[in-house]
Amino acid sequence: MTQIAKTHVAFQAGSASDVSGIKPDAGNGRIRVALIEDDERMRQALVFQLTSADFEVAAYAAAEELLETVGTKEFDCVVADIYLPKMNGLQLQEELSRTVPYASIVFITGHGDLSLGIHAMRNGAVDFLEKPIDDEALLQSISRGAERSRRRRAERSRRIELENLQRSLTAREREVFALITTGLLNKQVAASLGTTERTVKAHRASVMTKMNAPSLADLVRMAGILELHTPAKTLE
Repeated sequence: MTQIAKTHVAFQAGSASDVSGIKPDAGNGRIRVALIEDDERMRQALVFQLTSADFEVAAYAAAEELLETVGTKEFDCVVADIYLPKMNGLQLQEELSRTVPYASIVFITGHGDLSLGIHAMRNGAVDFLEKPIDDEALLQSISRGAERSRRRRAERSRRIELENLQRSLTAREREVFALITTGLLNKQVAASLGTTERTVKAHRASVMTKMNAPSLADLVRMAGILELHTPAKTLE
């Protein structure tokens, strides 16, 4: 098993400036990685390693460069040295949680700090790897991160789609939507709203049409994604 400890002299992927302009392509299946490493030799070695593993890599010397890049939201995983100049890795993680909430991040470091690693992991980091980096561990961490990001991105996209559909509902249709997806019968919903069962049936049919729901089961799943029945938080 090899480790990324030495710079690859014959750097086939080019210099950092050559790869920093790569824009992630959302149309293909390759894992898109944003690599942030201020040490140029290590950055080149990592880019070589990741491109050799068939990842699509864009390399940056600072966190700010990534945040200023068009297409940041399309990366599947961010690999960052936790000790970066100016904005450090933890600050980057915090910023990404606000701007790209589904982003996955793998931290690398040359200074083992258990408390720092625990903090990063508690805040959602996929992994915290010490240099020299084990090749297999890095690739596996990136793959896990990419899977997580793609799943979260798809879930977020689906929620936005459903929220747009939900806006087309009338106030009464929203009430019917919320009640029928709790398992209540039409007559129970009618009693709750003070209307007739026939009216509830009409609203229910309209809700299913506007939400593009083929069945009540689909509508229930949509309600789950929209968190229509999230329990109210109690005051402490």
